[in-house]
Amino acid sequence: MLTTGAVCLAVLALLVTAVLSAQPSTGIITDTQPGLTAEPTTTMEAVRPVAEQIAPVLSGRDDAASGSPVSAAWTATTSEKTGIGTTAVDAYGRASLRLATEQPRCRLGWTTLAGIGGIESGHGTSSGAYLLPDGTTSHPIIGPALDGTAGAAAIRSDAISARWHGDSQWDHAVGPMQFIPSTWNTWGADGNGDGDTDPNNIIDSAYTAGLYLCASGADLSTGAGWTRAIFSYNHSDDYVRSVLARANRCAGVA
Repeated sequence: MLTTGAVCLAVLALLVTAVLSAQPSTGIITDTQPGLTAEPTTTMEAVRPVAEQIAPVLSGRDDAASGSPVSAAWTATTSEKTGIGTTAVDAYGRASLRLATEQPRCRLGWTTLAGIGGIESGHGTSSGAYLLPDGTTSHPIIGPALDGTAGAAAIRSDAISARWHGDSQWDHAVGPMQFIPSTWNTWGADGNGDGDTDPNNIIDSAYTAGLYLCASGADLSTGAGWTRAIFSYNHSDDYVRSVLARANRCAGVA
């Protein structure tokens, strides 16, 4: 997640007042690389989800037609149990599977990504949006102006940022995982293999968020590692607790 929600030094420490609110935060990530900068600090006790689950791999010939490495049966069942749309569940599952191969020591589960996606955009459904079959939102999900009010950082827009949100004066977080454009320009990755990096596509943005969370090199199956990673995404203890609550809810029913 990366410039889509102020996350490191120069970015907002937005308090998420509603733990289960589906409204996007004003931003979560910044341009700086968590593995190369001073570690974010928090006074809260280390926490982690009760179970960090990696999505099951593709099973059966019927799954192959979807182009996803995630089991279609698991996606459908998990969607029904959690109330999260199948496209979002698949995106979180893809990211957890891919990172399990690329960065096995990170141990990032799909439930953490679901916790973040739920807070940031209601899994791509904020502001009347919905996810198209390819993972792109029906219309852009744009967060509030980062103009220094309401506890947000004051971040000026530029020509590159404005093409994502249309504001030539102030920056905004964008997409299902609410990346600030400058962060996206640094971290944005192609999660679905279509050759494009689009913060408005939940497959791309979930994978990018996973890359950011794993960048510190921490083991997210530990309390210290998980807490550090989520706090680096949004410097707020309340945000960490909100993600934890959502991740545990997903793990408890899936």
